[in-house]
Amino acid sequence: MTPVPSVDWWVSVIESLVVINLVLATFAYLTLAERKVMARMQLRYGPNRAGPYGLLQPIADLLKLLFKESFNPAAAIDWLYILAPFLAAFTALATFSVIPFGPGWVIGGVYVPGQVANVSIGLILIFALGSIGIYGFIVGGWASDSKYALLGSMRTCAQLVSYEVSLALSVLGVVIMAESLRLSDIVAAQADTVWYAVPQFVGLVVFLLAGTAETARAPFDLPEAEQELVAGYHTEYGGMRFGLFTMSEYINLITLSALCITLFLGGWHGIVWDGPSWVAPLWFIGKLVVILYVFIWMRTTLPRLRYDQLMRFGWKVLLPVATLNAVVTALLVVWL
Repeated sequence: MTPVPSVDWWVSVIESLVVINLVLATFAYLTLAERKVMARMQLRYGPNRAGPYGLLQPIADLLKLLFKESFNPAAAIDWLYILAPFLAAFTALATFSVIPFGPGWVIGGVYVPGQVANVSIGLILIFALGSIGIYGFIVGGWASDSKYALLGSMRTCAQLVSYEVSLALSVLGVVIMAESLRLSDIVAAQADTVWYAVPQFVGLVVFLLAGTAETARAPFDLPEAEQELVAGYHTEYGGMRFGLFTMSEYINLITLSALCITLFLGGWHGIVWDGPSWVAPLWFIGKLVVILYVFIWMRTTLPRLRYDQLMRFGWKVLLPVATLNAVVTALLVVWL
Protein backbone atom coordinates (compact mmCIF):
# COMPACT_ATOMS: atom_id res chain seq x y z
CA MET A 1 0.00 0.00 0.00
CA THR A 2 1.23 3.48 -0.86
CA PRO A 3 1.45 5.97 2.03
CA VAL A 4 -1.18 8.72 2.02
CA PRO A 5 0.32 12.25 2.34
CA SER A 6 -1.34 14.63 4.78
CA VAL A 7 -3.56 17.30 3.24
CA ASP A 8 -4.47 20.70 4.71
CA TRP A 9 -8.16 21.06 5.51
CA TRP A 10 -8.59 24.18 3.39
CA VAL A 11 -7.14 22.35 0.38
CA SER A 12 -9.76 19.61 0.83
CA VAL A 13 -12.54 22.23 1.07
CA ILE A 14 -11.44 24.02 -2.10
CA GLU A 15 -10.95 20.76 -3.97
CA SER A 16 -14.40 19.57 -2.85
CA LEU A 17 -16.04 22.72 -4.23
CA VAL A 18 -14.15 22.43 -7.52
CA VAL A 19 -15.00 18.73 -7.95
CA ILE A 20 -18.68 19.29 -7.09
CA ASN A 21 -19.00 22.04 -9.67
CA LEU A 22 -17.17 19.98 -12.32
CA VAL A 23 -19.47 17.01 -11.66
CA LEU A 24 -22.54 19.27 -11.90
CA ALA A 25 -21.26 20.73 -15.17
CA THR A 26 -20.62 17.21 -16.48
CA PHE A 27 -24.18 16.23 -15.53
CA ALA A 28 -25.64 19.27 -17.29
CA TYR A 29 -23.84 18.68 -20.56
CA LEU A 30 -24.26 14.91 -20.35
CA THR A 31 -28.01 15.49 -20.70
CA LEU A 32 -27.32 17.55 -23.83
CA ALA A 33 -24.84 15.01 -25.21
CA GLU A 34 -27.30 12.18 -24.64
CA ARG A 35 -30.09 13.99 -26.46
CA LYS A 36 -27.74 14.89 -29.33
CA VAL A 37 -26.32 11.36 -29.71
CA MET A 38 -29.75 9.76 -29.52
CA ALA A 39 -31.06 12.23 -32.09
CA ARG A 40 -28.25 11.44 -34.53
CA MET A 41 -28.79 7.70 -34.09
CA GLN A 42 -32.49 8.28 -34.85
CA LEU A 43 -31.79 10.63 -37.80
CA ARG A 44 -32.94 13.75 -35.94
CA TYR A 45 -31.24 17.04 -35.06
CA GLY A 46 -31.81 17.11 -31.32
CA PRO A 47 -31.71 20.36 -29.30
CA ASN A 48 -30.53 23.18 -31.57
CA ARG A 49 -32.46 26.32 -30.56
CA ALA A 50 -30.93 27.47 -27.25
CA GLY A 51 -27.61 29.02 -28.22
CA PRO A 52 -25.27 27.93 -31.05
CA TYR A 53 -25.73 24.23 -31.79
CA GLY A 54 -27.98 24.01 -28.73
CA LEU A 55 -25.06 24.47 -26.30
CA LEU A 56 -27.16 26.59 -23.93
CA GLN A 57 -29.92 23.99 -23.64
CA PRO A 58 -28.81 22.80 -20.14
CA ILE A 59 -29.02 26.40 -18.88
CA ALA A 60 -32.47 26.77 -20.45
CA ASP A 61 -33.59 23.55 -18.76
CA LEU A 62 -32.27 24.79 -15.40
CA LEU A 63 -34.13 28.09 -15.70
CA LYS A 64 -37.31 26.25 -16.68
CA LEU A 65 -37.11 24.01 -13.60
CA LEU A 66 -36.29 26.94 -11.29
CA PHE A 67 -39.37 28.90 -12.37
CA LYS A 68 -41.74 25.93 -12.44
CA GLU A 69 -44.19 25.52 -9.58
CA SER A 70 -43.14 23.03 -6.89
CA PHE A 71 -46.53 21.64 -5.92
CA ASN A 72 -47.33 19.29 -3.03
CA PRO A 73 -49.95 16.54 -3.44
CA ALA A 74 -52.74 17.06 -0.90
CA ALA A 75 -52.29 13.64 0.74
CA ALA A 76 -48.47 13.55 0.59
CA ILE A 77 -46.36 13.22 3.75
CA ASP A 78 -44.86 16.68 3.51
CA TRP A 79 -41.45 16.44 5.18
CA LEU A 80 -40.59 13.05 3.65
CA TYR A 81 -41.87 14.19 0.26
CA ILE A 82 -39.56 17.24 0.40
CA LEU A 83 -36.57 15.45 1.96
CA ALA A 84 -36.40 12.53 -0.53
CA PRO A 85 -34.94 14.37 -3.58
CA PHE A 86 -32.37 16.16 -1.40
CA LEU A 87 -31.23 12.84 0.11
CA ALA A 88 -30.84 11.29 -3.36
CA ALA A 89 -28.88 14.30 -4.64
CA PHE A 90 -26.60 14.56 -1.58
CA THR A 91 -25.55 10.90 -1.64
CA ALA A 92 -24.97 11.02 -5.40
CA LEU A 93 -22.58 13.96 -5.04
CA ALA A 94 -20.86 12.52 -1.94
CA THR A 95 -20.15 9.20 -3.66
CA PHE A 96 -17.85 10.80 -6.24
CA SER A 97 -15.56 12.13 -3.48
CA VAL A 98 -13.50 8.92 -3.24
CA ILE A 99 -12.89 8.50 -7.00
CA PRO A 100 -9.19 9.14 -7.86
CA PHE A 101 -8.68 11.22 -11.00
CA GLY A 102 -4.95 11.87 -10.78
CA PRO A 103 -1.73 11.11 -8.87
CA GLY A 104 -1.74 14.38 -6.93
CA TRP A 105 0.16 17.58 -7.62
CA VAL A 106 2.33 20.11 -5.79
CA ILE A 107 1.05 23.60 -6.64
CA GLY A 108 2.85 26.56 -5.10
CA GLY A 109 4.45 24.33 -2.50
CA VAL A 110 1.04 22.90 -1.46
CA TYR A 111 0.14 19.26 -2.07
CA VAL A 112 -3.19 18.81 -3.88
CA PRO A 113 -4.39 15.17 -3.88
CA GLY A 114 -5.89 13.45 -6.91
CA GLN A 115 -9.13 12.73 -5.06
CA VAL A 116 -11.20 14.50 -2.45
CA ALA A 117 -11.11 11.70 0.17
CA ASN A 118 -8.48 8.97 0.01
CA VAL A 119 -9.95 6.57 2.57
CA SER A 120 -8.81 3.00 3.18
CA ILE A 121 -12.32 1.58 2.60
CA GLY A 122 -13.20 3.68 -0.44
CA LEU A 123 -14.97 0.87 -2.29
CA ILE A 124 -17.14 -0.01 0.71
CA LEU A 125 -17.96 3.69 1.19
CA ILE A 126 -19.23 3.93 -2.39
CA PHE A 127 -21.57 0.97 -1.93
CA ALA A 128 -22.72 2.29 1.46
CA LEU A 129 -23.57 5.74 0.11
CA GLY A 130 -25.28 4.17 -2.90
CA SER A 131 -27.43 2.06 -0.60
CA ILE A 132 -28.43 5.14 1.42
CA GLY A 133 -29.27 7.02 -1.77
CA ILE A 134 -31.79 4.33 -2.71
CA TYR A 135 -33.91 5.46 0.24
CA GLY A 136 -34.43 8.81 -1.49
CA PHE A 137 -36.13 7.11 -4.44
CA ILE A 138 -38.12 4.69 -2.28
CA VAL A 139 -39.31 7.27 0.25
CA GLY A 140 -40.12 9.81 -2.46
CA GLY A 141 -42.43 7.37 -4.23
CA TRP A 142 -44.08 6.21 -1.02
CA ALA A 143 -44.57 9.71 0.45
CA SER A 144 -46.20 11.01 -2.76
CA ASP A 145 -49.40 9.03 -2.05
CA SER A 146 -49.74 8.04 -5.70
CA LYS A 147 -50.23 4.49 -6.95
CA TYR A 148 -47.89 5.06 -9.89
CA ALA A 149 -45.17 6.53 -7.68
CA LEU A 150 -45.62 3.74 -5.12
CA LEU A 151 -45.29 1.04 -7.78
CA GLY A 152 -42.20 2.79 -9.11
CA SER A 153 -40.60 2.93 -5.65
CA MET A 154 -41.41 -0.76 -5.07
CA ARG A 155 -39.76 -1.65 -8.37
CA THR A 156 -36.78 0.52 -7.43
CA CYS A 157 -36.41 -1.30 -4.13
CA ALA A 158 -36.62 -4.78 -5.65
CA GLN A 159 -34.42 -4.00 -8.66
CA LEU A 160 -31.64 -2.16 -6.89
CA VAL A 161 -31.45 -4.63 -4.02
CA SER A 162 -31.29 -7.53 -6.50
CA TYR A 163 -28.56 -6.07 -8.70
CA GLU A 164 -26.57 -4.60 -5.77
CA VAL A 165 -25.52 -8.16 -4.89
CA SER A 166 -24.18 -8.92 -8.36
CA LEU A 167 -22.50 -5.51 -8.54
CA ALA A 168 -20.65 -6.09 -5.28
CA LEU A 169 -19.58 -9.61 -6.28
CA SER A 170 -18.35 -8.40 -9.68
CA VAL A 171 -15.71 -6.19 -8.03
CA LEU A 172 -14.66 -8.81 -5.49
CA GLY A 173 -12.17 -10.29 -7.97
CA VAL A 174 -10.51 -6.87 -8.33
CA VAL A 175 -10.24 -6.50 -4.56
CA ILE A 176 -8.69 -9.98 -4.26
CA MET A 177 -6.09 -9.22 -6.95
CA ALA A 178 -5.21 -5.73 -5.64
CA GLU A 179 -5.40 -6.81 -1.97
CA SER A 180 -6.86 -3.43 -1.02
CA LEU A 181 -10.15 -1.56 -0.77
CA ARG A 182 -8.43 1.81 -1.29
CA LEU A 183 -9.20 2.96 -4.83
CA SER A 184 -5.82 4.65 -5.30
CA ASP A 185 -4.10 1.36 -4.41
CA ILE A 186 -6.21 -0.48 -6.99
CA VAL A 187 -5.15 2.05 -9.66
CA ALA A 188 -1.49 1.68 -8.64
CA ALA A 189 -1.74 -2.13 -8.77
CA GLN A 190 -2.95 -1.95 -12.38
CA ALA A 191 -0.08 0.35 -13.31
CA ASP A 192 2.38 -2.23 -11.95
CA THR A 193 0.80 -5.22 -13.76
CA VAL A 194 -2.05 -5.04 -16.28
CA TRP A 195 -5.44 -3.39 -16.42
CA TYR A 196 -7.92 -5.61 -14.60
CA ALA A 197 -10.25 -5.51 -17.61
CA VAL A 198 -8.06 -8.30 -19.02
CA PRO A 199 -7.95 -10.87 -16.17
CA GLN A 200 -11.34 -9.72 -14.84
CA PHE A 201 -13.18 -9.43 -18.15
CA VAL A 202 -16.12 -11.44 -16.81
CA GLY A 203 -16.27 -9.16 -13.78
CA LEU A 204 -16.21 -6.10 -16.06
CA VAL A 205 -19.18 -7.37 -18.11
CA VAL A 206 -21.16 -8.22 -14.97
CA PHE A 207 -20.25 -4.82 -13.48
CA LEU A 208 -21.53 -2.94 -16.55
CA LEU A 209 -24.77 -4.93 -16.74
CA ALA A 210 -25.48 -4.74 -13.01
CA GLY A 211 -24.48 -1.08 -12.97
CA THR A 212 -26.92 -0.33 -15.79
CA ALA A 213 -29.71 -1.86 -13.69
CA GLU A 214 -28.42 -0.10 -10.56
CA THR A 215 -28.75 3.30 -12.25
CA ALA A 216 -32.12 2.31 -13.80
CA ARG A 217 -30.90 2.88 -17.35
CA ALA A 218 -32.40 1.22 -20.42
CA PRO A 219 -32.96 -1.66 -20.93
CA PHE A 220 -33.40 -1.89 -17.12
CA ASP A 221 -35.43 1.32 -16.62
CA LEU A 222 -38.45 -0.44 -15.11
CA PRO A 223 -38.79 1.94 -12.11
CA GLU A 224 -39.62 4.78 -14.54
CA ALA A 225 -41.39 2.84 -17.30
CA GLU A 226 -43.39 5.67 -18.91
CA GLN A 227 -45.82 3.37 -20.72
CA GLU A 228 -46.75 1.66 -17.44
CA LEU A 229 -46.04 4.01 -14.52
CA VAL A 230 -46.12 7.51 -16.09
CA ALA A 231 -42.72 8.41 -14.54
CA GLY A 232 -42.43 6.03 -11.60
CA TYR A 233 -41.30 7.33 -8.23
CA HIS A 234 -41.07 10.99 -9.34
CA THR A 235 -44.49 11.16 -11.01
CA GLU A 236 -45.77 13.66 -8.42
CA TYR A 237 -42.65 15.84 -8.42
CA GLY A 238 -42.21 19.07 -10.33
CA GLY A 239 -39.80 21.99 -10.55
CA MET A 240 -36.38 21.65 -8.95
CA ARG A 241 -37.49 18.66 -6.85
CA PHE A 242 -37.91 16.75 -10.08
CA GLY A 243 -34.60 18.25 -11.21
CA LEU A 244 -32.82 16.91 -8.11
CA PHE A 245 -34.03 13.39 -8.85
CA THR A 246 -32.87 13.70 -12.46
CA MET A 247 -29.53 15.12 -11.31
CA SER A 248 -28.97 12.25 -8.88
CA GLU A 249 -29.71 9.67 -11.60
CA TYR A 250 -27.18 11.17 -14.01
CA ILE A 251 -24.52 11.76 -11.34
CA ASN A 252 -24.93 8.13 -10.24
CA LEU A 253 -24.27 7.18 -13.87
CA ILE A 254 -21.15 9.37 -13.96
CA THR A 255 -19.90 7.88 -10.68
CA LEU A 256 -20.54 4.34 -11.90
CA SER A 257 -18.59 5.05 -15.10
CA ALA A 258 -15.73 6.59 -13.10
CA LEU A 259 -15.70 3.57 -10.78
CA CYS A 260 -15.54 1.25 -13.80
CA ILE A 261 -12.51 3.17 -15.06
CA THR A 262 -10.87 3.01 -11.64
CA LEU A 263 -11.41 -0.70 -11.07
CA PHE A 264 -10.96 -2.15 -14.55
CA LEU A 265 -9.41 0.40 -16.94
CA GLY A 266 -6.32 1.63 -15.12
CA GLY A 267 -7.86 4.74 -13.61
CA TRP A 268 -6.04 7.90 -14.66
CA HIS A 269 -3.15 6.01 -16.30
CA GLY A 270 -2.70 6.18 -20.06
CA ILE A 271 -2.98 3.32 -22.50
CA VAL A 272 0.69 3.12 -23.51
CA TRP A 273 1.99 6.45 -22.18
CA ASP A 274 1.11 8.27 -18.97
CA GLY A 275 2.80 11.55 -19.74
CA PRO A 276 3.35 14.29 -17.15
CA SER A 277 1.13 14.37 -14.09
CA TRP A 278 -1.14 17.11 -15.47
CA VAL A 279 -2.18 14.78 -18.31
CA ALA A 280 -3.66 12.23 -15.87
CA PRO A 281 -7.08 13.94 -15.55
CA LEU A 282 -7.28 14.14 -19.35
CA TRP A 283 -6.80 10.36 -19.63
CA PHE A 284 -9.49 9.94 -16.98
CA ILE A 285 -11.92 12.26 -18.79
CA GLY A 286 -11.28 10.53 -22.13
CA LYS A 287 -12.10 7.12 -20.69
CA LEU A 288 -15.16 8.58 -18.94
CA VAL A 289 -16.51 9.94 -22.23
CA VAL A 290 -16.15 6.50 -23.87
CA ILE A 291 -17.97 4.67 -21.06
CA LEU A 292 -20.78 7.25 -20.95
CA TYR A 293 -21.16 6.94 -24.73
CA VAL A 294 -21.61 3.18 -24.31
CA PHE A 295 -24.46 3.77 -21.84
CA ILE A 296 -26.14 6.23 -24.22
CA TRP A 297 -25.71 3.75 -27.08
CA MET A 298 -27.35 1.02 -25.01
CA ARG A 299 -30.31 3.26 -24.17
CA THR A 300 -30.84 4.11 -27.83
CA THR A 301 -30.65 0.60 -29.25
CA LEU A 302 -31.98 -1.87 -26.65
CA PRO A 303 -35.68 -2.40 -25.80
CA ARG A 304 -36.89 -2.48 -22.21
CA LEU A 305 -37.10 -5.88 -20.52
CA ARG A 306 -40.24 -7.20 -18.88
CA TYR A 307 -40.13 -7.09 -15.11
CA ASP A 308 -40.03 -10.87 -14.72
CA GLN A 309 -37.18 -11.04 -17.25
CA LEU A 310 -35.33 -8.34 -15.33
CA MET A 311 -35.50 -10.23 -12.02
CA ARG A 312 -34.76 -13.61 -13.60
CA PHE A 313 -31.68 -12.23 -15.37
CA GLY A 314 -30.36 -10.70 -12.14
CA TRP A 315 -30.81 -13.72 -9.86
CA LYS A 316 -30.34 -16.64 -12.28
CA VAL A 317 -27.66 -15.29 -14.62
CA LEU A 318 -25.65 -12.39 -13.22
CA LEU A 319 -25.47 -13.57 -9.62
CA PRO A 320 -24.13 -17.10 -10.39
CA VAL A 321 -21.66 -15.72 -12.95
CA ALA A 322 -20.37 -13.05 -10.54
CA THR A 323 -20.05 -15.61 -7.71
CA LEU A 324 -18.19 -18.07 -9.93
CA ASN A 325 -15.83 -15.32 -11.12
CA ALA A 326 -15.00 -14.33 -7.53
CA VAL A 327 -14.40 -17.97 -6.48
CA VAL A 328 -12.17 -18.74 -9.49
CA THR A 329 -10.18 -15.53 -8.91
CA ALA A 330 -9.63 -16.40 -5.25
CA LEU A 331 -8.45 -19.92 -6.13
CA LEU A 332 -6.06 -18.68 -8.81
CA VAL A 333 -4.58 -16.02 -6.49
CA VAL A 334 -4.01 -18.65 -3.79
CA TRP A 335 -2.46 -21.20 -6.18
CA LEU A 336 -0.34 -18.79 -8.19
